[in-house]
Amino acid sequence: MTVKQRRTSFSFDTASLLLFAALSMGGAATAFAQTGGPSFGPGPSGAAKPAASSPASQAFDRADANKDGKLSPQEAATLPAVGNRFEQLDTDKDGALSREEFEKGVNPQAK
Repeated sequence: MTVKQRRTSFSFDTASLLLFAALSMGGAATAFAQTGGPSFGPGPSGAAKPAASSPASQAFDRADANKDGKLSPQEAATLPAVGNRFEQLDTDKDGALSREEFEKGVNPQAK
């Protein structure tokens, strides 16, 4: 009695390899996207922009759609917890939230 060894389908091996490669590359792209890259030099207003290290600073950067260094009421509305308290957080009443006003509002212990 001879036993024939039958190799599994070649397409299964290829599909497994492609799936593994896609998952690996997708994971690397996700990790790179979350780092946000370095932030050097002055911001739009000419002042040095602090590195986006805290979650509050990262949220501010995501909400600041036009990258002018402040949040309009429409930009703040993308963050419901901030948009609902916009007038309260806008301490200088200029109609926009600066990074400092935003960080004080989301983290009262901030300077």
